Amino acid sequence: MVTNDFPPRPGGIESFVLAMTTLAPPGSVVVHASRQDGDAAFDATLPFPVVRDPTRVLLPTPATAARVAATARAHGCDRAWFGAAAPLGLMAPALRRAGVARTVATTHGHEVWWAAVPGARRLLRAVAERNDVLTYLVEHTRRRIAAALPEHLRPRMVPLVPGVDDAVFRPGCGGEQVRARLGLGRRPVVVCVSRVVARKGQDVLVRALPRVLSRAPDAVLLLVGDGPHRPAVEREVRRLGLERHVVLTGRVPAQELPAHYDAGDVFCMPSRDRLGGLETEGLGICYLEAAATGLPVVAGRSGGAPEAVRDGETGLVVDGTDPVAVADGLAGLLADPDRARAMGERGRAWVAQRWRWRHQADRLQQLLAPGAPAQPA
Repeated sequence: MVTNDFPPRPGGIESFVLAMTTLAPPGSVVVHASRQDGDAAFDATLPFPVVRDPTRVLLPTPATAARVAATARAHGCDRAWFGAAAPLGLMAPALRRAGVARTVATTHGHEVWWAAVPGARRLLRAVAERNDVLTYLVEHTRRRIAAALPEHLRPRMVPLVPGVDDAVFRPGCGGEQVRARLGLGRRPVVVCVSRVVARKGQDVLVRALPRVLSRAPDAVLLLVGDGPHRPAVEREVRRLGLERHVVLTGRVPAQELPAHYDAGDVFCMPSRDRLGGLETEGLGICYLEAAATGLPVVAGRSGGAPEAVRDGETGLVVDGTDPVAVADGLAGLLADPDRARAMGERGRAWVAQRWRWRHQADRLQQLLAPGAPAQPA
């Protein structure tokens, strides 16, 4: 398994690749990942070997490809999974020369802009050409990526979606303790668990909050996560005088995330497309984790995000660029606890039916299995 996206750094792709590798058959996995702070302590907890590259970002250079191939050769690997297709899937030929017979490359949201930009589009086509399988998250991302591929490569695209451990993300998994620690008491809580980047819409959540407060005066916005857009969000909080109504936790250890979801009454991440649609939400695993925890979900209409929510059943899909639309969705759910609770119950049942990790891990093993379609030349 070759990836830049691996814990201890948090994130949706990181959760994806960790779950898939952890659920693989015992003794069948070795991970080659980029170096990061705290990696040695984390890697020591895993039931499989992790080889950390000397670089902090894996790029498909000849030197990096040689190191990854050496890992494959040393551990006798005959299959490989690229946790993010672009650009790491370009290294497939080097792995084939090291004895790897089958490769799978997984696309997320960022490959959508690769598909739209001429130079990057050519590299994405090369990734598809060099790998046996190119997976996609949802129909939205499939359409955008397939449009950049020649007709003969499109059959290599198959679905592979993230999952959720609904035994970990569940109602009553520690939210009361989080509320007590943060001094939230019984106040209505809108929670957002995500990296703080412009596309995720935490700034819009802050701008929506005054309208929410006009209907739920004691509500509080709990923002869990960190990222480069955090200073802008904090400035917006100060500008609007909302310090009493917004709690920013910063980065939270992965094992504490379920309890932070559970501290909320409603989950909202008003994601939005940026840069003319080049930057978009691939799916949004946080929506599924929130649903598994029994929360109604308010999602922004961006990329594949609407496919993670059954609009009107497990939550609401709104215009993530519009604070009024976001506020009205949130305020309506806070004002109608019975409706919110019913949405949360339907969301949890849907996750159990459709989005469990075990289903997806078995799917990946099938895609990697010998005897599947012949590898490319």
